[in-house]
Amino acid sequence: MAPLQVSVTETKRRLDAAEIALLDCREPSEHAIAAIAGATLIPMNTIPANLQAIEAMTDSSDIVVYCHHGVRSLNVVNWLRQQGIPNVQSMEGGIDAWSVLIDPAVARY
Repeated sequence: MAPLQVSVTETKRRLDAAEIALLDCREPSEHAIAAIAGATLIPMNTIPANLQAIEAMTDSSDIVVYCHHGVRSLNVVNWLRQQGIPNVQSMEGGIDAWSVLIDPAVARY
């Protein structure tokens, strides 16, 4: 099983290689401020209700979950793995680290 967390640089590499799907577990108001292109927004409090959709996403690729700083996404990944979905990881540092290290055009908040 893959480690629980993955770096933003590795996430970018895997995203560019079309090896992963991105899941944004932040709130819609946060997503409106800053987002990574192509990510699917499923707020943390709606993850259980969207479990089947997330399982379907994992049929075609691994999933990297992100939030603002990486705390919520790590909780989501732990919960998803408890539900039997092994191919999910949390992006270390969240979208804030993405903005700093990968794409400064993504707003910081």
